[in-house]
Amino acid sequence: QVQLVESGGGFVQPGGSLRLSCVASGRIASIDFMGWYRQGPGNQRELVASITRDGVIDRADSVKGRSPISRIDTEGTIYFQMQMNSLKPEDTAAYFCHARTNNSDYWGQGTQVTVSS
Repeated sequence: QVQLVESGGGFVQPGGSLRLSCVASGRIASIDFMGWYRQGPGNQRELVASITRDGVIDRADSVKGRSPISRIDTEGTIYFQMQMNSLKPEDTAAYFCHARTNNSDYWGQGTQVTVSS
C-alpha cells in the first residue's frame, strides 16, 4: 500500500504562485511513476505533470514553462512537489497526487486551487 497526502492549495489572484506538495509513504520502493492531475468543474481529470522513477518529466502544454516539479526520495518517504507560477483562472481545479506501482494506482484526497481576482 502507498499513502499520498497533498497540501498547498488555496485561493490566489491571477499571476500569483502556489506550491503543491505530496508526501508518499508506505511501499514507496514500488512506485515507478508519480503525477499531478487536476479536475476542473465539468471537466475530466487531466494530467498536469509527471515524473518517472528514472527522472523523466512530462508536462501538459498548458503549464509548460511555469510549473516545475521535483521529487525527493528519503528513507521511507517521497516528497513530490509542483510549483505553480503565473497562475490563471483556467488553472482553477482540484489537484490530485497520483502514484503508480507495477500493479496498482493510488490517489491522494486532492487539494483545491482557486485562481480569481
